[in-house]
Amino acid sequence: MLLNHFPRLISPLNLSRTILPNTFTLFCTSKSSLSFSESVSIPNFSTDISEDTQIEIPDDVVYPEETQIEIPIEKLFIPPETDISSGSLSKRVLRGSNIVLSKYARDAQVSQAEFVKSSVTTEDCPSDGLPEFALVGRSNVGKSSLVNSIVRRKKLALTSKKPGKTQCINHFRINDSWFLVDLPGYGFANAPHEVRTDWSKFTKDYFLNRSTLVSVFLLIDASIPAKKIDLEYASWLGQNQIPMTLIFTKCDKRKKKRHGGKRAEENVEDFQDLIREYFQSAPPWIMTSSVTNQGRDEMLLHMAQLRNYWLKH
Repeated sequence: MLLNHFPRLISPLNLSRTILPNTFTLFCTSKSSLSFSESVSIPNFSTDISEDTQIEIPDDVVYPEETQIEIPIEKLFIPPETDISSGSLSKRVLRGSNIVLSKYARDAQVSQAEFVKSSVTTEDCPSDGLPEFALVGRSNVGKSSLVNSIVRRKKLALTSKKPGKTQCINHFRINDSWFLVDLPGYGFANAPHEVRTDWSKFTKDYFLNRSTLVSVFLLIDASIPAKKIDLEYASWLGQNQIPMTLIFTKCDKRKKKRHGGKRAEENVEDFQDLIREYFQSAPPWIMTSSVTNQGRDEMLLHMAQLRNYWLKH
């Protein structure tokens, strides 16, 4: 079953019947992690998330060098069948993201991960019908490192000092119940032109025709300003109604202001502003770092709620 872009499945928020603030205040820390001013943390993976779940962060956690950012409610990602009319909505938003936790956020832990196969066409991919999430991004965005961070295995996805090494559709089976898919990176200038063309063709064919694809996770380097090729990729996914989550990588890196660099949070906001016209509602996004494992748990919870919804429907 191929879902349309998840935000398109969500009914418009009925604010006339729902008492909610127009914006939520976020704090950006020196570690490039976002947290709501009303504390938000990750629930125990073994605990089912209900609509009334209260999520709190320990009192002894301190976030230095905080700068305040506001996120409008219309920019939150509200999963299908999620009631936002009761309780504190801010306490159910995943840290460093715009994603609201739903009742489907369960069974998120990774206990087993194994490489299954590499494919050069969509038809060659595994045919066992398990739901899957595809990771794609520019060749030097840190995709393989993020895969290894997600499964806590240093060498599950091969990392290389030479960008563009992934040249196939690589399937990794997680917990014998779903797939994490590592797709070829795009935009590697030193790759032969005909190879770059082939990669683009078969990854787009995969997006359009892979019936078990739950969502594409588009990786964007948050340590630098938006790149044209990333904007084009995101807009293509949006125009073709491919389910997409933006994964902002390298959020541990800091560019010095005096050198014209922006904070990761600023680059995240800028990128979303640039692609807004291609989406009916805000795509889900998460800030990550494979160095500090920031965003790892949030990604797993987000995958879990999308996956469990997909399995039910």
